[in-house]
Amino acid sequence: MEKYIIENVDSFEPAHIFKCGQAFRWNEEEDSSFTNVAFNRVINVKKEKNNIILSNVNEEDFNNIWKDYFDLNRDYNKMKEVLSKDEILKTCIDYGEGIRILNQSNFETIITFIISANNQIPRIKKSVELISEMYGDLIEQINGKKYYAFPSPEQLSRAKVEDLREFAKVGFRDKRIVESAIMINNNEIDFDICFNGDLEDARNELMKLPGVGPKVADCCLLFSFKRSESFPVDVWIKRVMEELYFHKETNKNQIANEGRKLFKEYAGIAQQYLFFYGRENKLGSK
Repeated sequence: MEKYIIENVDSFEPAHIFKCGQAFRWNEEEDSSFTNVAFNRVINVKKEKNNIILSNVNEEDFNNIWKDYFDLNRDYNKMKEVLSKDEILKTCIDYGEGIRILNQSNFETIITFIISANNQIPRIKKSVELISEMYGDLIEQINGKKYYAFPSPEQLSRAKVEDLREFAKVGFRDKRIVESAIMINNNEIDFDICFNGDLEDARNELMKLPGVGPKVADCCLLFSFKRSESFPVDVWIKRVMEELYFHKETNKNQIANEGRKLFKEYAGIAQQYLFFYGRENKLGSK
């Protein structure tokens, strides 16, 4: 198995990145490494001292896929310096200093975050794996385990709603998944607006899809359209912002607006530090 080593990389702690709710196919192995399926590849990541060991990766794939996926083209020390001017956020940054944004597949991110609505991470992960096995292509078999790619819009558009509910265990999201796959496969959603348009226009474009509300749209924009000014608000961010900033019950839309105002072009990066700190320390849950 080929390996690629990233030497002396800053701000790269696998447990921080892969456990902060932004992607659902990372699994921790017995040796504390993490295995993932993305972009029709299987990858294993392990940290040894200050080096990141990428297994099943060659130099060409690193340069063409993983360098951007792990957001290695951005200076996280610079972003941390700017964000740390906020003393409250600085505490969260110090706690989750190894977080990075993962630049994921647009379609997979949309569908997986539709599945995430009112759901728990173990169930989300299981449903994503089952959908991949049911409709995706076999990539390879490693140590007796078969790894499947997440299906394309065309593949998932042909799924039966009842099969998604019965076998993939997606519940009420079944119809929304198929309808969204059909719309995306038919080019009814303008991804160029999502990448380059005004943030509100981008949110509204994604919210044309069944099952995509403000929070899911903001997650998709942050994790797959490189909109780092997006500030998703879920139950943990609501609790964290209420406890650390507002000190009172506050509407989710107001929190999202304030997050974008406070942290500007780095709002999404700030959101990940806040999310990780709040969830790990169970802020506001008592």
